[in-house]
Amino acid sequence: MTNDNMPLQKTDLHASLKKYFGFSNFKGLQEDVISNILQGNDTFAIMPTGGGKSLCYQLPALIQEGTAIVVSPLIALMKNQVDAIRGISSHHGIAHVLNSSLTKSEVKQVKQDISDGITKLLYVAPESLTKDDYVDFLKSVKLSFIAVDEAHCISEWGHDFRPEYRNLRSIVDRLDPTMAIIALTATATPKVQEDILKNLGIPKAKTFKASFNRPNLYYEVRPKTADVDSDIIRFVKKNAGKSGIIYCLSRKRVEQLAQILQVNGVSAVPYHAGFDAKTRSKYQDMFLMEDVDVVIATIAFGMGIDKPDVRFVIHNDIPKSIESYYQETGRAGRDGGEGHCLAFYAYKDIEKLEKFISN
Repeated sequence: MTNDNMPLQKTDLHASLKKYFGFSNFKGLQEDVISNILQGNDTFAIMPTGGGKSLCYQLPALIQEGTAIVVSPLIALMKNQVDAIRGISSHHGIAHVLNSSLTKSEVKQVKQDISDGITKLLYVAPESLTKDDYVDFLKSVKLSFIAVDEAHCISEWGHDFRPEYRNLRSIVDRLDPTMAIIALTATATPKVQEDILKNLGIPKAKTFKASFNRPNLYYEVRPKTADVDSDIIRFVKKNAGKSGIIYCLSRKRVEQLAQILQVNGVSAVPYHAGFDAKTRSKYQDMFLMEDVDVVIATIAFGMGIDKPDVRFVIHNDIPKSIESYYQETGRAGRDGGEGHCLAFYAYKDIEKLEKFISN
């Protein structure tokens, strides 16, 4: 028998892992991170893409009393995770999203499920947490902890800076200043790490840092010539039927390359921030459901896209930083199978990028 403050025994944790997720063993640092959360400690987990970060807060949320709040930057990412959690439970209300896309009656249902103790994971965008009525409601219910996913969004030194992430500490103070915080990221330079801990006000958080080596990924750089289109077509055709992502710097190039591939008989869709949310969501679902093999995208695509069997990632243009490159190529081979990461390099792209950054 465990009470709220007593950490679960090792065997109980393994039994819960099997019960909810069907796995017999934890991966990497997952077990240590989860044990630390269950002891009510602030936690900072730096794990590579595909290292099983989300399980680190999902499992403790499922076995603890109350509702865990998960702050996440992308609606698509939240939807993805909520669907997955609902799939392992008989109760639809076990996980909910609370954001601007909900109707009044949907919000009412979410609140009801939380009050009834059904909801274990509540996914929110940071903006939703600034609404007074949401804060007042969450203050009135039992919360287990708060998880900040993609925590590098807090830091302006990070590559996905979101200013609204910087208000999280003051929101936590309004909800319950004693509540444990877990911050997770797949990429953080020492400066970004420092910024995350400082901004969330968790200087004493225990930090867990996993190895970033992914032995199943094969990296290749080729010179970018005038024949780059043919090179890409040849590569994609050689990997026919496999899922892949091709990153380009400009929206124009995304649409152009998507067309070239389609004309050459490849099932491909373009994806960039210029499309409306409905179109983006449609293309993303087509990729996830395997209706198309290849997505040609700007970096707007992929944060939190949980497709385990992406077999190749191609960079048509040089990435903005080594960190972004690691993050983007890290979307390949999340299932442990092979992933081919191919980058096309031309010096004039670096000049273009420097101009782009200085503007």
